Amino acid sequence: MEDNQSRVTEFILVGFQLSMEMEVLLFWIFSLLYLFSLLANGMIFGLICVDPRLRTPMYFFLSHLAVIDISYASSNLLNMLKNLVQHKKKTISFISCIRQMALYLTFAAAECLILVVMSYDRFVTICHSLHYTIMNWRVCTVLAVTSWACGFSLTLINLILLLRLPFCGPQEVNRFFCEILSVLKLACADTWINEIFVFAGRVFVLVRPLSLMLISYMRILLAILKIQSEDRRKAFSTCSSHLCVVGLYFGIDMVVYLVPDNSQRQEQEKILTLFYSLFNPLLNPLIYSLRNAQVKGALYRALQKKRTM
Repeated sequence: MEDNQSRVTEFILVGFQLSMEMEVLLFWIFSLLYLFSLLANGMIFGLICVDPRLRTPMYFFLSHLAVIDISYASSNLLNMLKNLVQHKKKTISFISCIRQMALYLTFAAAECLILVVMSYDRFVTICHSLHYTIMNWRVCTVLAVTSWACGFSLTLINLILLLRLPFCGPQEVNRFFCEILSVLKLACADTWINEIFVFAGRVFVLVRPLSLMLISYMRILLAILKIQSEDRRKAFSTCSSHLCVVGLYFGIDMVVYLVPDNSQRQEQEKILTLFYSLFNPLLNPLIYSLRNAQVKGALYRALQKKRTM
């Protein structure tokens, strides 16, 4: 039995069952969206790096969010794009599957925690503006490093538990990338410990952070209602951008990982995870840039500087 289990060296990514013509069409559509995502997040990261006016805690955390979005989309979508043009059995090696899983788990957890830190920054800015000096660069760096470290630690625990399992078939992962719950279904052993840790991890990076953000924004809303009209509009604009990102990210993730699974939801979950992987990294920079006057101002100054060179 152990010999048979050791021979499982690859998985088949089922993805969406489509015709060759539709796969070619989706390849070009997804490639363009992926390219736009890279350009948009790269633009935000570049502006934050070169514009001194954006060197504040809020944009420091936003630069981390841009890096995460670029990395998260790249870790999932490049293999999917390759499979769309192959028109053959969509396989991925066991090692590549584990690597892909590790990357997306780390980036997903880190993004959740970075969004929490951004909400805390907004809370201190609006509700305790006189004490905003506590958000110095040392504190910001510690918060960012802690977010990444927690994401890596949760991933490491899940991978250690996963690698102890035997895989002897079937080999079909009913996703377009190696999603951990779908891979666990292929194990030839009891996976209840793994499932408990996946659920506990999602509670840690989804439920608790979302609860903290809701409490923070309730207090922020009460504080905004007490300030003057012009400052109120600016505060609403900044916070609404962050709430849009939080709603998209946490809403989809909670549906995929915290709602009980059944066979009828599998196709819906594929669409949600595709949106989560492709559209969310694209929407984040659009929401922050189109609704943020400082980012638009930085882009305008960068273009003007380039024209004068």
